[in-house]
Amino acid sequence: MPTLRQFRTLIAVLEEGSISLGARSLGLTQPAASQQLRELERELGVRLLERAAGRILPTAAGTAFANPARRAIAAAAEASAAALAFRDGHLGRVRIGTGATACIHLLPPMLAGLRRSLPGLEVVVVTGNSPAMLREVEDGALDCALVTRSPLRSRVLHETVLLADPLVALLPEALAPRAPSLDATVLRSLPLILYEAGGQTRALIDAWFAAAGPLPRPAMDLGSVEAIKGLVAGGLGVSVLPALSVRNAPLGTVVRPLHPPLRRDLVLVLRREKVMDRGLRALVEALRSLAPAGAG
Repeated sequence: MPTLRQFRTLIAVLEEGSISLGARSLGLTQPAASQQLRELERELGVRLLERAAGRILPTAAGTAFANPARRAIAAAAEASAAALAFRDGHLGRVRIGTGATACIHLLPPMLAGLRRSLPGLEVVVVTGNSPAMLREVEDGALDCALVTRSPLRSRVLHETVLLADPLVALLPEALAPRAPSLDATVLRSLPLILYEAGGQTRALIDAWFAAAGPLPRPAMDLGSVEAIKGLVAGGLGVSVLPALSVRNAPLGTVVRPLHPPLRRDLVLVLRREKVMDRGLRALVEALRSLAPAGAG
């Protein structure tokens, strides 16, 4: 059977695009890395790598082999962390992926409480868009993710709905209509400052506009909610944002509900076969305390 050392060498070479750079990242010599790769291909009886345009690339077999290899490396790290948690009171490390809004407005008090109850637990928070976070959970690079719900097409992931977060309009006071709620026609007539395309929240917003007519062309697309709020407060446009992010709206702005209503569901995502050590269980329990009764 292939060894974890061979797995790590193959993944390092694929990530660096070079045997020499991959070997250097692992503290190996190039001949040693090359020998491990030759032995791996000989044991499997199939070519995993090829050279193209001066880079090392995976063959079709190498591509198929890479993701299970990453999961094997992650599983070995989990096993080691589970054992080390019993040494010197250290509870290991938990890696959670999430979006910037949840990271800023939802996680801090929860993580502070977790640190008080489990001071030996290291929590690593990684931010990004939902599709990227889901891929990293599936590949084992993250232990769990708190993301906007999207159609799950993976059989290895399981989600729990934690809370519903309405989307609302944020406007400068000078541009705010008197209407108690705003529809797509009204917002389309104003300069829009929206999330950059590619994330699940922006997809929900685009679908809401599309249901009422042609998609508007935003005046600006940004990846930072806080930057969007600052631009709206400066009178440069209006936006559609999660209510979670505007609990304390910037001075000089107003918040209006949308008509028809629009919301995003925040979900906790884990691999179905995930090994749940004490630290991860504590984090998951803290997150699931937000879930409505009957969610799952």
